[in-house]
Amino acid sequence: MNLSPSDKILEIIGQLSGLTKVTVQNSWKLPQFNDELAPLNDNGYITWEKGRKEQYLLQSIIIPRDLNGYPLEGLSLRMGLTWWAENAKIYVDNQLVQEGDLFDSSARILLTNSACYNQEIIINIRLVSPQHDIGGLMKSYLVYESSDAGIDPQFVADELTILHNYIKAFEPEKLEQLADYLSLINWGQVNNKKSFHESLENLRTPLKIYRDKIKQRNFYLLGHAHLDIAWLWPIQETWSVVEKTFSSVLNLQKNFSELIFCHSSPLVYEWIEKNRPDIFLQIKEAIKGQSWEILGGMWVEPEVNLISGESLVRQLLYGQKYIAEKFGQITQIAWLPDSFGFPWQLPQILKQSGINYFVTGKLHWNDTAKFPHGVFWWQAPDQ
Repeated sequence: MNLSPSDKILEIIGQLSGLTKVTVQNSWKLPQFNDELAPLNDNGYITWEKGRKEQYLLQSIIIPRDLNGYPLEGLSLRMGLTWWAENAKIYVDNQLVQEGDLFDSSARILLTNSACYNQEIIINIRLVSPQHDIGGLMKSYLVYESSDAGIDPQFVADELTILHNYIKAFEPEKLEQLADYLSLINWGQVNNKKSFHESLENLRTPLKIYRDKIKQRNFYLLGHAHLDIAWLWPIQETWSVVEKTFSSVLNLQKNFSELIFCHSSPLVYEWIEKNRPDIFLQIKEAIKGQSWEILGGMWVEPEVNLISGESLVRQLLYGQKYIAEKFGQITQIAWLPDSFGFPWQLPQILKQSGINYFVTGKLHWNDTAKFPHGVFWWQAPDQ
């Protein structure tokens, strides 16, 4: 079967990724059931019943000499995990290394800084399903990475994925040229890390001409943690999650200066101001240093279909007033990622509150009437 240029590129990217990345989703055992393999559903998820039920998973990782011929010795090794659980605890060789919950539901856990052939690493996971929903472990994989500033096959695969997406969207006539170019990768040198890396560097150099083009059409990513103020738990749990989330972000920013975080809801900041003034002062300093952004504009992230226009106006009045008083300026970004539907008059209300931009994620949740746009101009009927 003849592959399209796009499919050829994706195939090569998959080959590169397969040199340092491997899924281990189908290798989890159930220690409470004599180490039977945990079954996967049609989506490849491990699931169990709702109602705060515990699920224990066990896996033994034995580092091979290579992956598809690529030597692994000396690379760092991380495990990537994504779960849906009210509480998550991950143990490496019986040491607790990571905790999480419904809000903190993904992790890349360092297993070793330097992979050694035949080294065994034991992973234990304890997950607790939400009260309202089944629990799930949706993704688990291992990725070997360069432990210094150098490249590795997965790094190059990620770069090529971005480049492929760009060319497919903006210069599709060049897909065949890129596919032909990538076919020149010298796979015969895979087992010689130094030579193979040199060939990858030779591959990357002429492709750097696309850097400036790609930067003309790019998004700047910000960290965010969506926190429902009131849903299926008492308000005290909300405050506990807020405190832990904000402390975690501030600690991460000490080690990763490039991490920029954003959060909404003045109600949350007011609680932090009154109950954890030390954290509040750190947030103010982070805002001054442009590593923390206040957005949203509304007192909380409200339901916007059932409430009146007066209520929406007051959400913005109280929210923007607090933001201006405590942080020196109002926000220009409305942040409603979790509202199901939006009234047509909302753009005018937002605009008159000093807001020029609107962000949501729910427009694509509809399984019947597909929303056709990702970025668009939105006008109220009388604008």
